[in-house]
Amino acid sequence: QVQLVPSGGGLVQAGGSLRLSCTASGRTFSVDTFGWFRQAPGKEREFVAAIRRIGGNTFYADSVKGRFTISRDNAKNTVYLQMNSLKPEDTAVYYCAAGSQVLNPRTRSGYDYWGQGTQVTVSS
Repeated sequence: QVQLVPSGGGLVQAGGSLRLSCTASGRTFSVDTFGWFRQAPGKEREFVAAIRRIGGNTFYADSVKGRFTISRDNAKNTVYLQMNSLKPEDTAVYYCAAGSQVLNPRTRSGYDYWGQGTQVTVSS
């Protein structure tokens, strides 16, 4: 089992920045991919970004490419999502996820473990 604890959400004005963190514990050696997803009210949970634990390959949704950066610190078992140039449409509950054999990092079904969500609100 892998436990994921997110932090760093909050309220920010449009154009501002926030950094989310997600710290993993447990059988972290089994994880090959960490991901961030988000869910806005009345919408499906959608992919935001992902990173391979080994190698560091990254993946982004088109809607955040160039504004968000995902990174990881394997020594701390922590993955980060740096969010810049935030827009009101980025408002959502953000979830971190981890998976052991994630073939497609952009799909929810590939992830085995999910953290509790953290609210990000961007005011206009």
